[in-house]
Amino acid sequence: MDTNLLKIFIAVANNRSVTLAAQELGYAQSNVTTRIKQLEKTLGISLFHRKPQGVCLNKDGEKFFIHAIEIINRLEQAVADMQECEGQTKLIIGSTESNATVRATPFLVGLHQAFPNMQLALITGTTEQISQMLVDYKVDIAFLTGHVNNSSFELLNAVDEEVVLVESKSPINDNTYIAFKKGCTYHELTSDYIRHLNLDNYKVLEFGSFETVLGCVEAGLGKALLPISIIKKLSQLDKFNIKKIDVKFSNIQTTLMCRVNNQPKIITYLKGVNIGLTISK
Repeated sequence: MDTNLLKIFIAVANNRSVTLAAQELGYAQSNVTTRIKQLEKTLGISLFHRKPQGVCLNKDGEKFFIHAIEIINRLEQAVADMQECEGQTKLIIGSTESNATVRATPFLVGLHQAFPNMQLALITGTTEQISQMLVDYKVDIAFLTGHVNNSSFELLNAVDEEVVLVESKSPINDNTYIAFKKGCTYHELTSDYIRHLNLDNYKVLEFGSFETVLGCVEAGLGKALLPISIIKKLSQLDKFNIKKIDVKFSNIQTTLMCRVNNQPKIITYLKGVNIGLTISK
């Protein structure tokens, strides 16, 4: 099978649009449409649901997408190996927002110093988003917060986080909790903590940055569960009342993962490096 067919299929699937895929690949739209039909004929199945506003993978397409990504990845790896590529030439790193806030800079600086010829890219998002990117081979390694149960992931490194309850020194809304957006482990932790306290009359406000979360806590809008490393990085600790919480909720790990079948060539370095280094305020 022509691997270009797979690359076109992947582009259409990622863009959910034949038009956008054609623009990305630099092909005529009609050519992309023809190649997708050719692929479907070869496989004997339909891969997409056609909609007025674009396309999306059907169940067969979702299954084939996983194989297509793996085939292309393995082919590119084989080409690199045959060209006797020395070491890792490019590393795409996925990271949760919380980890990127406190650890991305020292980690990237260390990588650059150890491998000065290696290209680096950093993508941030929630644990849910970054986990999916690792599944889809869109990142090579990923910093994830909390327990991630996926047998296709391999643990490379880990650092312990201490989670605390952060309150304003001004009068606060006791029934209001402030959390990072959904998909973040700390958002889920907040929900679990509220259930643990058997609270009935409460509300959770969601914001898209930790700076906003802490700003609202300082203003007395509510309280939050956050890793103490975030508070140290973004604010002075003396701005808040910091309270210890039940050990069931206070101990959480940030892990560095890769795919079992896509280990980076610098795996020895990644397993030995101190990923607990933080940015100084």
